Amino acid sequence: MTLNWITRPESPADAAAVRGINEAAFPTPAEADLVDALRTDPTAWIDGLSYVAAAPDGTVVAHALLTRCLVGGEPALALAPCAVLPDYQRQGAGGAAILGALEAARILGENLVVVLGHPDYYPRFGFTPASRFGIKAPFEAPDEALMALALDPGKRVPSGMIEYPPAFGI
Repeated sequence: MTLNWITRPESPADAAAVRGINEAAFPTPAEADLVDALRTDPTAWIDGLSYVAAAPDGTVVAHALLTRCLVGGEPALALAPCAVLPDYQRQGAGGAAILGALEAARILGENLVVVLGHPDYYPRFGFTPASRFGIKAPFEAPDEALMALALDPGKRVPSGMIEYPPAFGI
């Protein structure tokens, strides 16, 4: 069953729900802790780029986060983490949150987004191997799992090494 998801930027009142989503979706609280740490980093956090998807009754069930990173020393965005409450997975909630965040980034004039994720999932949003842009991770990653998306194909895309915010611990 696919619902009509309501997507919107995370509000301060959503912080506990976002933490709960990440704790439920992953085997450890590491991703929930990462979101909390990124929220306190003014160089990484961009208001309006932490997106949630809610069910028609208003229950927040999915979260997608875009934060500032650098590629080759130039501004870019990292998509991570993305999480959905287990009971709502495979119903489009995660995709709705991701699409909402990407559109918000496009409206803000952002261009490059990088993600380390499942190569069968993220291409549906337009992501392709980051190596095609000359982008590399500061760690070993399968070529097909490190992906990038140019939100405005007419803009130049930086190349080089990704520099993640300190909260990522990389």
